[in-house]
Amino acid sequence: MENIFTRFGFNLSEKQLSAFENYYDLLNFYNAKFNITAITEKSEVYLKHFVDSIIGAKYIEGDFLDVGSGGGFPAIPVKILKPELNATLVDATGKKCEFLKEVVKELGLTNVRVICGRAEDLAHDGVYREKFDCATARAVAALPVLTEYCLPFVKIGGKFVAYKGGAEEEILSAKNAVKILGGKFETNEKFDLSGNSRTIVVIKKEKATDRIYPRPNAKIRKKPL
Repeated sequence: MENIFTRFGFNLSEKQLSAFENYYDLLNFYNAKFNITAITEKSEVYLKHFVDSIIGAKYIEGDFLDVGSGGGFPAIPVKILKPELNATLVDATGKKCEFLKEVVKELGLTNVRVICGRAEDLAHDGVYREKFDCATARAVAALPVLTEYCLPFVKIGGKFVAYKGGAEEEILSAKNAVKILGGKFETNEKFDLSGNSRTIVVIKKEKATDRIYPRPNAKIRKKPL
């Protein structure tokens, strides 16, 4: 599968290619038990999960937190590509957290922690609030909702990197949320993933987020900012 990475401009080491191969094997083995992904065909996993995840890696730096990690996307592929980063993976589903811990162990990844909990609760904990250089999220929720989940974790001067599909309408609908939560749109990078329209949305944190955010999950989803 090396050619699928080189096609998108990534020249990986043998160690990195081996890590992705092992990651795929773990996904394949645990998927039936943990219901991790509906995408199972190898070339599709490599393209739609692995390549898609690392395309946004150039915006991710320092200590980053991945909200709603699920099967580990984008955090695990980004960590394989940039092992110098410190990663915190958050998911609310116990079985998926078990899987993520197994992946971290089997791949021998260092400076990675997995936290089982809800982002809207953890973001009010002083251990995590505004402590990260970057927050990431992929395929979790609409952008106004995602921003409320993620931006409270980001320190001033840091970034929230959201992985989206065709995101023009979502970006427009998230303008109010981004402003209220202390952010500013920095860039939107559009790319084609073999016929699939994808967008990396980067939001810079310019000022502290009001302590009332994030609100409880039901309020966030019922009435996005």
